[in-house]
Amino acid sequence: MFNRNFIGIILIVIGILSFRSYQEQKSSTNIRKEKTSSDNCVRENANTSIKFLKTNNLGETSNQGINHVIIFNPKSKELDFKVNVGLAHKIYAKNDSGKLRQEYVPKLFREIIGDENALLNGKKPIAAINADYIDPDDKPQGLNISRGIEYSGDFKDKRSSFGISGGEPSQRQATIGVGRRNKDILNYNMVGGNGRFYSNGEFKDICEALGEFACKKAINRSMAAVTDKGYVILLVNDSRANSDVKLTEVNRELLPDMFDDVLSSIARNNCLGKVQEGILFDGGESPGLYYDNKTYVENLGAIGSVFLIYKK
Repeated sequence: MFNRNFIGIILIVIGILSFRSYQEQKSSTNIRKEKTSSDNCVRENANTSIKFLKTNNLGETSNQGINHVIIFNPKSKELDFKVNVGLAHKIYAKNDSGKLRQEYVPKLFREIIGDENALLNGKKPIAAINADYIDPDDKPQGLNISRGIEYSGDFKDKRSSFGISGGEPSQRQATIGVGRRNKDILNYNMVGGNGRFYSNGEFKDICEALGEFACKKAINRSMAAVTDKGYVILLVNDSRANSDVKLTEVNRELLPDMFDDVLSSIARNNCLGKVQEGILFDGGESPGLYYDNKTYVENLGAIGSVFLIYKK
């Protein structure tokens, strides 16, 4: 009887110790998961002003992801912004009559992000994305404003544009809309685009509006989105990227009905809030994306304008 009771007590003690060990392991695993999740949260990391990553179409970070993504906080005091267009002269130059010179020439992505006009206070940009279309006279088509100086085309009041306001960093705003904004401070750095697929938080499949070619054939994409927390997502999806890309069912070029899935997932996975506004930039032979001395995507088409980001 004694031996049987003794063995029973030992088994109970072993059970209790095993349960405690399991609970401690579970708690430790949860802590690691929470830490990993927190590390990914741009919004919770005060030191993160700008971030580059590659993702698949589920918004998951992947070294072979087709989506080349730049996330940034417009309010960061570490960042500054500028727009560049293809000019045959120095940007902001005026003629003898005091009028703004606007002698346009076609420039490829590498040229327009690497010329003298792409410098800000003598510094090269840390990041760049292609933006506006170019017309037959080599002029940008939409609303383009660089540091308050306008270089716009015939569609400036008809197509949507993306911009970052001027003023103190803490007051900066990212906006997407048609034409000039109602406050002058908002019309500081603007780039033309087209194909607005989010408006006031509502997603719209714009395949029909884009037309057969742009919807289903020229399907390498360049886009910008703004979240309700004020963050900006810049994304270029291109299978011909200058980086390792492995095409799979969840890692391929995007049709317009897929824009919501990938952008909302990126926003959620990085704690950026919900996407409120979204816009396509020039696609087809134009998408380009540059970050930290590396051009990840470049095509052979001339660029109407580029949006540039600088690290102070």
